[in-house]
Amino acid sequence: MRPRQDPYSTLPAVPPFRLRSDDIADGESLGVAQTSAIFGGPGRDRSPHLAWDGHPPGTASFAVTCFDPDALTVSGFWHWVLHDLPASVTELPAGAGDAGGSMLPPGARTLLNDAGRRGYLGAAPAPGEAPHRYMFVVHALDVPTLEVAPDATPAWLGFRLVAHALGRARLSPVFGLPESS
Repeated sequence: MRPRQDPYSTLPAVPPFRLRSDDIADGESLGVAQTSAIFGGPGRDRSPHLAWDGHPPGTASFAVTCFDPDALTVSGFWHWVLHDLPASVTELPAGAGDAGGSMLPPGARTLLNDAGRRGYLGAAPAPGEAPHRYMFVVHALDVPTLEVAPDATPAWLGFRLVAHALGRARLSPVFGLPESS
């Protein structure tokens, strides 16, 4: 088994703030709703409810990401990439990441995830792998818009997030599937 590093530990430090959810919890297993049906599983690809407070003064916007650092790739896997959320928005209902973005506030933008889809793609590790970590992160930013192209990659947005980060809040639930028989 390869070492499980925290990719956020290598970034410049910023103050934390509070993130909570009615659907997910740090270290707890994701529910079926937050998993994917992409490989024939029972998942619903439904983004979890998220709410945050205590972000730094001067926050001009937020971004929300979901990243799996344990995916069997050299670059991890981006499940959800949302940016340009107005600073007045401090809660997203369950399902806000659904394709089409009809539940997102005006001005919010979604980039393609690593499956090439706009919106949230639920957890889908291969059966028998150690449970993966799904890092749901809310980034408090010092600009109202990150000015990234709609076809930008999550990695490019990541550069912009680091450059404009005032604070970061995170929940890291896990998910794994038993070995198939």
